[in-house]
Amino acid sequence: MESLDIKEALGRLPREVVDARNQRLLRAMDLSMKHEYLSEDLQAQQTPFRSYLRDMLALVEREKAEREALGALPLQQRTIP
Repeated sequence: MESLDIKEALGRLPREVVDARNQRLLRAMDLSMKHEYLSEDLQAQQTPFRSYLRDMLALVEREKAEREALGALPLQQRTIP
């Protein structure tokens, strides 16, 4: 499950980063259903400790804390009149 902060951070990332994430998730689910492992050559290409979401998520959380400090509504509760 994704929190609202994660959804906001994903929405701010470039489209190709989000598409690559979705492709990895689909491949993981497919391999899990088949009870198979990722091939050795694809495993060698993976970079599991490179975070693509951490920086954007930190920015969203800082903005959320700033809004709360200023007494504004959270981003997810704002409405446009």
